[in-house]
Amino acid sequence: MTSLIQLAASDNVAVATRAISAGIEMSLPTCRVVAIDAIQPGHKVALCDIHAGENITKYGQPIGVAAIDIRAGQHVHSHNCDDQHVVSSDLSVISPPDSPTPIRRDFLGFHRPDGRVGTRNYVLLLSTVNCSATVCHRVAQLFDEERMKRWPNVDGVFAATHTTGCALQYNGIKHQMLGRTLAGYAQHPNVGGVLVIGLGCEQTTSGYLTDHHKMVSLYGPGGEQLTRDDGVPILTMQTEGGTRATIKKAEVLLEQVLDQANQFTRETADASHLMLAMECGGSDGYSGLTANPAVGVVSDRIIACGGTSIISETTELYGAEHLLVARSRNETVGQSLLDRIDWWKKHVAMYGGKIDNNPSVGNKAGGLTTITEKSLGAVSKSGSTALEAVYKYAERVDTKGLCVMDTPGFDPASVTGKVAGGANLVLFTTGRGSCFGCKPSPVIKIATNSPMYETMREDMDLNAGSVIDGEDLQTVGDRFFDFTLKVASGETTASERLGVGDHEFIPWTVGPTL
Repeated sequence: MTSLIQLAASDNVAVATRAISAGIEMSLPTCRVVAIDAIQPGHKVALCDIHAGENITKYGQPIGVAAIDIRAGQHVHSHNCDDQHVVSSDLSVISPPDSPTPIRRDFLGFHRPDGRVGTRNYVLLLSTVNCSATVCHRVAQLFDEERMKRWPNVDGVFAATHTTGCALQYNGIKHQMLGRTLAGYAQHPNVGGVLVIGLGCEQTTSGYLTDHHKMVSLYGPGGEQLTRDDGVPILTMQTEGGTRATIKKAEVLLEQVLDQANQFTRETADASHLMLAMECGGSDGYSGLTANPAVGVVSDRIIACGGTSIISETTELYGAEHLLVARSRNETVGQSLLDRIDWWKKHVAMYGGKIDNNPSVGNKAGGLTTITEKSLGAVSKSGSTALEAVYKYAERVDTKGLCVMDTPGFDPASVTGKVAGGANLVLFTTGRGSCFGCKPSPVIKIATNSPMYETMREDMDLNAGSVIDGEDLQTVGDRFFDFTLKVASGETTASERLGVGDHEFIPWTVGPTL
């Protein structure tokens, strides 16, 4: 194994694949360099002298500029590299690639009445407002593993609770975003049954969800069953008589919901029904070399099957947005992405921030220096297909192929939006070791490097560190794709075995709390 990787012949930095001591001479096909500084794994070393103000290039792209003169062999990081990305509005570069050659794959899934197919069969307790969160959790606790043996076709009961639902403008942007998210979970293909519980006086009432998000109640406020069969049961604590009365009524209703959900069983389904959410968290200097491009291969395969793949975290596309714009299906799609980037620049500026404040302490410790570098690695999750559409947060995704959803870079909020949009699988890459799950969609966690994979073996599903050891990227990606189909058919993931995913429902909302 070489101690350095130069990702493009034009790059003036390389990435260390192991700890390098000062004074060590290293060889690459393009040059030889002696380390002046000690270089940690995942961090960058200059391959030639770089003068102050000159571009620092990685992936064949500028990731920043030299803040001071940098000598060949020196460590390149935050102390001598500044971000200097300028967003281009040039849409003449758009040239979408050809569609991939179609392939056919199957999985075993749960066919829903609306034509979608789930990879899991959960029953959901959904709170309309924070005031009913405790009741939802208390009800969920009543249905433990022993009791759930009565419904063998149901993967479990989980509560999706949150911190808002009131003190917001009726049908304003904050209200709409929350409503989309709640409706997206209630109508998710991985959800075989739902019980919604509210307080009764909140903004996000059952009436609002019915009128604006098509969540029609199966039960009246007193619990009487209605004739409509296209909605979900909704209880309100004020109508039922308070906390304990609601828990008692909810326990009875939830058994009925479970009986209905248990009627679904796994049947053969075409992989075109798969909708993949791609996420990276706790990224490091290896993310853009190993796990993220391997996920890009999986994305290409899903799309070749006729499915959908969603990339998000708009603040972590900034710096690489030009690559997606160039692959956009048309100018409308490309401009939609640029509009979201522009919105984020203005949004963070309102609070005295900048998008290039994004890389976290952990990201930087892992070797990532600028948001542009981080974004160039993150966008490799998108594979090589054309960008077909750009969606608002938690909008229902109804386009086949590669899509962008506008989300923040905070992993739980980002994944929540994509799951609300319909994603029935999540591929989550991590270099530092994120521990994450997101019911009702299974999360496949992929390590970017072998040392972390071995250290956190219980939390990781797949290891992309083998790419550093010389395994072909396409081979790794195909192996990950095969595993993804197995998970879609019911094989459990590390986070599912650990019971992770009950507290990661984090809707992102924009606007004041009134």
